[in-house]
Amino acid sequence: MEAKITLLPGDGVGPEVVNAAVQVLETIASRNHHTFTFTEALFGIAGINATGEALPKDTLAACEDSDAILLGAVGGPAGSTPPGSPRPEAGLLGLRKHFGFFANLRPVKAYPMLIDYVPLKKELVDGVDILFVRELTGGIYFGTREEANEGNDHTSAHDTMLYTTPEVTRIGKIAFDAAQQREKTLVSVDKANVLASSRLWRTAIDTLHQDYPDISVEHALVDSFAMRLMTHPNDFDVVVTGNMFGDILSDQASVLAGSLGMLPSASLNAEKIGLYEPIHGSAPDIAGQGIANPTGTILSAAMLLRHSLGLENEAKQIEDAVEQALNNGARTGDISGDGERISTQEFTTEVINAL
Repeated sequence: MEAKITLLPGDGVGPEVVNAAVQVLETIASRNHHTFTFTEALFGIAGINATGEALPKDTLAACEDSDAILLGAVGGPAGSTPPGSPRPEAGLLGLRKHFGFFANLRPVKAYPMLIDYVPLKKELVDGVDILFVRELTGGIYFGTREEANEGNDHTSAHDTMLYTTPEVTRIGKIAFDAAQQREKTLVSVDKANVLASSRLWRTAIDTLHQDYPDISVEHALVDSFAMRLMTHPNDFDVVVTGNMFGDILSDQASVLAGSLGMLPSASLNAEKIGLYEPIHGSAPDIAGQGIANPTGTILSAAMLLRHSLGLENEAKQIEDAVEQALNNGARTGDISGDGERISTQEFTTEVINAL
C-alpha cells in the first residue's frame, strides 16, 4: 500500500511523541512492504507564531491531500502567542469542523502489568476494556456563544448545547455497530433529567435501538455514570455520549489505564480520512526533556492503520508490540512509580524491537 500521512506535531510534547509514532510506522511499513509518505505541517501555537493562524491554509491543504492525519498536541501556557492571537485550540476545532470529524473513538484498556499504578483496587480494574464513542462536532462546544466582553453589561456569558436527531442518530450508529463487534452491550450517557438536549438524545438512541435488537442498551445519567466508572468499570463495554460529557469521562477513564499518556483516539468522518491523536495535552512543563510517554500516540498510529488504511493486521502488530514492551518492563516516568524510568526514545526503541 502507498499512503500519504500528514503530521501535525503541534505544541509542547507533540513533536516528541509524533516522532516516536513515525518511527514505529516506518518500521511497520518496511516489514510489510508498504510505502508511507509523511508531510509535516504547522499547527496550533507553531502555526499562530508563523502565520497568525492556528490552522494555516497550507496545513489545511496538506491535510486535504492526505489519507490520514496524525496529531501530537495543541495548546500551551499563557504568553505562548502574541496578544490578540486566536487560541491554539481553535485550530483543532476548525480541523474537526472542516472535515466533519463527528465520531471520536477512545479505547480505554487496563494493562495487567500496570495495575499497580492505578489508584484503585486491583480487582476493580482487572479486565477493563471500554470503547468511548464521543460525538465531536455538535453540542456545547459548537453551539452559539457570547463572551462576557461581547454583551451589553459585560457581566454575563453563555454557551448553547444544541443537538439534532440526525446528529445523535449518526453517532449512535457508530456506537451500535461497534457494540455488535464487541460484547453487544451499549451504555448511552446523558443528563436527561435536566437538559432538553439530553432528552432528545435519549429518544434518538431509543429509536435507533429498534434497528439493533441484538444490542442491550442502558441509559445512564452522567453524574451517576462518573461514579460507577470508578467503582464498577467492568460493567461497561461501549459507551456513547455527547461532546462535553465524552471529553470529561474519557479523560477520567485514563485512571483505569494507569496514565493519561496511555490512551489513543481516532476522529472519523463519513469518508476514510481520519484524525488520530493521543488524548493527553501538550504538557509544556516536560516539553523538550525527552521523557513524555509516547504510548498514546503510537497506539493512535495503530488506529490510523486500522480505520483509515484498512490494515488490521499491521494495527494489531503495533498494539501487540506496545504490550510486549510493557511486559518487558519499559516504563516512562508517568507509569514507573518508584521504578526505573526510560526516555521517550528508549520506550520507542523497545516497541520497535518488539516488532
